[in-house]
Amino acid sequence: MLSKQQIGKCGELLVQYKLLLKGIESAPLTTDSGVDLVAYAQQNERPITIQVKTNLKAKPSGGKGKLALDWWVPENSTAELFALADLSTQRVWLMNMKELQELAQQKSNGRFHIYMYIDDTVKPTKSNRIVFANEFEKYLLENCINKML
Repeated sequence: MLSKQQIGKCGELLVQYKLLLKGIESAPLTTDSGVDLVAYAQQNERPITIQVKTNLKAKPSGGKGKLALDWWVPENSTAELFALADLSTQRVWLMNMKELQELAQQKSNGRFHIYMYIDDTVKPTKSNRIVFANEFEKYLLENCINKML
């Protein structure tokens, strides 16, 4: 059984690993200031800050519903990019604040809530939102690495 801190650290390491595979160096910060990693690509003129949010695995939506991944991200974060990690599949989605605001299905107590169902048989209550993991494909780190370059 992993602690919340261990799950979070695994997510950071997963993001670092995926970035390094793309030739992008990154390093963790030593304090929790809302930024977890600073990444640098040689093609970029300056480093980019990243906040990482991590799931160990999908959980029942609302405690009893269909399996979903979900993350809560503070709306006042100073990070430039947000990496949403799923350890069970080793997938990472990468978004900037504008994308996160547009994609978040809920906003509560100064946080954005973004979730994605892993079961595509779910019938969403609001059809104008993307809610299935396969609909977020363009945000997979491998597919949007140009945000870092």
